[in-house]
Amino acid sequence: MRGEPSGAAPLGEYAVIVNPEDNVAVVKRRTSRGLRLSFDGRVIVVEDEIPPGHRFALCAIPPGEFVRQYGQPIGTSRGIGAGEWVTHANMSNDVPVVRDLPEDLHNPPPDYFPEEQRARFRGFVRPDGRVGTRNHVLVIPTSMCASHEAQQIATLAEHLFDVRARFPNVDGVVAIPHNKGCGCQDGSTLEVLLRTLANYAAHPNVGAVLLIDLGCEKTNLARMERWMRERAMELNKPLARIGIQEAGGTRAAIDRGLREIEKMLPAANAAERREVSAGELVLGVKCGGSDGFSGLSANPAVGQAADLLVRSGGTVLMTEVPEFCGAEHILAWRARDAATGRAVYRLVDWYKEYASKFGAVLNENPSPGNVAGGLLNITIKSLGAIAKGGTTRVEGVIEYGERVPGRGLWLMQGPGYDQESTPGLVAAGATIVLFTTGRGTTIGNAIAPVVKVASNTPVYERMRNDIDLSAGTIIDGTETIEQVGQRIFDHMLRVASGEVRAKAEENGHREFQVWAEQTVSL
Repeated sequence: MRGEPSGAAPLGEYAVIVNPEDNVAVVKRRTSRGLRLSFDGRVIVVEDEIPPGHRFALCAIPPGEFVRQYGQPIGTSRGIGAGEWVTHANMSNDVPVVRDLPEDLHNPPPDYFPEEQRARFRGFVRPDGRVGTRNHVLVIPTSMCASHEAQQIATLAEHLFDVRARFPNVDGVVAIPHNKGCGCQDGSTLEVLLRTLANYAAHPNVGAVLLIDLGCEKTNLARMERWMRERAMELNKPLARIGIQEAGGTRAAIDRGLREIEKMLPAANAAERREVSAGELVLGVKCGGSDGFSGLSANPAVGQAADLLVRSGGTVLMTEVPEFCGAEHILAWRARDAATGRAVYRLVDWYKEYASKFGAVLNENPSPGNVAGGLLNITIKSLGAIAKGGTTRVEGVIEYGERVPGRGLWLMQGPGYDQESTPGLVAAGATIVLFTTGRGTTIGNAIAPVVKVASNTPVYERMRNDIDLSAGTIIDGTETIEQVGQRIFDHMLRVASGEVRAKAEENGHREFQVWAEQTVSL
């Protein structure tokens, strides 16, 4: 084995090269000016004090040449010397856009595991054949006008009826208060709201439902139930309805709601977990508070777990369409056929047009925290973000909160905003969510466990009461992506089985919001 050049440390001690075709390395330990690093038999002198998550050039990159990470262009050089810190000052965000797809595009189906080799978990098998990871009694306000009462009913019921102690098969009584509905919003926003609420009611993580309205709103009980009938949606679970005006106001509606919940709890508690194939899971993958390591550790490790699930016959849902921008060609080329690839492009183009109506530009998606962590532009962020979808082919695309029609990897229309995109994944059928973060986040969901994975060791150590797992060992060099992916997959099955709770569940996080697509207030 060739020795290191005199006075130079191995590059791997300070940085990571993501792909052999890259001409930059990502810093994992803060460098000092003049640091000598050995790489490929030569010495690179780092010209700056570079923070973790950012990158330096492995060689001189002349003006006009592409800067590459993940084996893909992430920008165009304005003239970057070897060892120089890559910043907005010396790299533009210009990257090639190539969208041609061959008409005979075809990607083979996943390499499925034999049935007898597939992992298993214990879930709640519902009458429609779907399998839940949790068993909640859910209080659904059909509009913001009933959200206060819904929240009061759920909160009081859990304490009054000592739910977790008396009804061990019930994971909780939860509500999904929101600010939509009533009569001040129209257009597709109402369609999205009705679809989301209906799919939460029908969700396999829900064992009983209480619907509550004010009585005069556009999204009242009659309209919601008509919407469900028109789509042949049958809940096949205990169901009760309350109208606040009809009941006599707030206090009367809350009292009646508590009586209904008390009657539902024994029926919901009758559900029991059964052992089933891991292929019955529907996994939502999500990222938030990302940093320069997210695409190097947590996202590809979650992608590894996603691949294991798909190969087990399961389903994976990925959204955050603004964070496909700059990487959509990779997803399109991974589509099952050309028609699906074109659908991927339409997904992104629709969002670009949608954003432009409000004066927004998708290229401005990276937040100040993202940029500070090394995600200088949307291309870098997107290339790292899509890694959490794994490597199997894209089966199709769905609308926000639309129930996924098949198995394998699917893409869902929707924003990157955590508080809206996570509930959309669950509405589409996700029974568990893997959520990666580089800077730390605490989010959960009202009815589905959200397992959070840190991209680096420091944020995991700092927020280990909120973050379930660390992929920082990949950056530290003590585990591979494959090893962490397997660890994530195994932990996911334990959470899905109810053996352990996600940290967000332990902390009482029950976030819910609905994407206000095309909102018009009248």
